[in-house]
Amino acid sequence: MIEVFKEFTFEAAHQLGANVEPGHPYANVHGHSFKAEVYLRGEPDPKTGWVVDFAEVEQTLAPIRAQLDHRYLNAVEGLETPTLENIARWIWDKAAPQLPKIHRVVVRRGTCGEGCIYYGPTPS
Repeated sequence: MIEVFKEFTFEAAHQLGANVEPGHPYANVHGHSFKAEVYLRGEPDPKTGWVVDFAEVEQTLAPIRAQLDHRYLNAVEGLETPTLENIARWIWDKAAPQLPKIHRVVVRRGTCGEGCIYYGPTPS
């Protein structure tokens, strides 16, 4: 089993007023530089040697990035509460239909030293 990944960055603002007490700094609108990593797992195709064609991964992720980059995340449908956890799950939900080998999504706020790993729904 081999795991490959594609990463992308985006700049975005958000506020988490619904999550915190009044006066908490996260209640204010603020921005971050985010890095998202989408990991795919599988065996390489015997003919191409690839787990997945990165051009196809890029085609899937480009419109997802466009929905996040330079946006106010609270206004993005499905991200009304834009925590790291919800952003990672949102990216998974958008990417998974086109990327069946998706294994996990990592979202980082590097300047804060924080991140989240989402492994997707637990198989039944």
